Amino acid sequence: MSGWDGIDEFVAVAESGSFSRAAERLRVSSSHVSRSVARLEDRLQARLFYRTTRKVSLTESGRAFLARCQRLAEQRDDAFLAVGALQGGSDSEVKGLLRMTSATAYGEQFIMPLINDLMERHPQLSIEVELTNRQLDLVQEGYDLAIRLGRLSESSLVATRIAPRVMHLCAAPSYLERHGAPESLASLATHQCLIGTTDHWLFDDNGQDWLFRPRGRWRCNSGFSVLDAALRGFGLCQLPDYYVRGPVAEGRLVSLLDRHRPPNTAVWAVYPQKRHVPAKVHAAIRHLKDGLARRPEYR
Repeated sequence: MSGWDGIDEFVAVAESGSFSRAAERLRVSSSHVSRSVARLEDRLQARLFYRTTRKVSLTESGRAFLARCQRLAEQRDDAFLAVGALQGGSDSEVKGLLRMTSATAYGEQFIMPLINDLMERHPQLSIEVELTNRQLDLVQEGYDLAIRLGRLSESSLVATRIAPRVMHLCAAPSYLERHGAPESLASLATHQCLIGTTDHWLFDDNGQDWLFRPRGRWRCNSGFSVLDAALRGFGLCQLPDYYVRGPVAEGRLVSLLDRHRPPNTAVWAVYPQKRHVPAKVHAAIRHLKDGLARRPEYR
């Protein structure tokens, strides 16, 4: 038995929220995932998940174990990327057309500056990027790489975590002075909410996913616009850490209900399964991972 046995299955269940979605992501059967996690729990002599007919959620031991397993998986992915880059050849062989896609706002702010830097380093590389909030079919539409945010659901793609993503509920001091701070998840229904690209907010309630459908007079599918509205005191927002870390540190936003913060998701680089991944894809993933780690929003 390998020390890795059950780790990938455990992480996939924790990040996708179900055994069936984890099986789709890993391209194995649900029974294989269930058996692997059960054997892992036996080895650890600890229960990692609460299981019901409708939900799967992490125990306290599971949460602590997940953080360490995610770091191990990232280090393993780094090792594969490093070897893949060597197998792909020298920098001069990073060439050809790289077609990729990313969510619009995140791509503009974080991805495109790094991709432009990558192109500058490799004069034989051409770039074609589609920034869209639609989830494109990479195989059908001929894309080499996509940057995806949050939980993954697709089963036909290889996924590499390139950055963390932690969601925060926030409001400006001016809003809290007028309306007070929510003291519980139930009290969110009494507040003005700033609605972004999703019509629901996810929270953790004693290890269970708790979905809230925000209501308010303001909606826009841009994270930066949501942030601006929150800073103006228009209402509550739920945004990833890379939007709000600076404003919270400066006191321009206040982080709320931190004990109910949802489990960490991630920023992913995903690409179609191939026997030999092109050097340009390896180079792009490694460059994005290293570049995002240097951004102040991720430190």
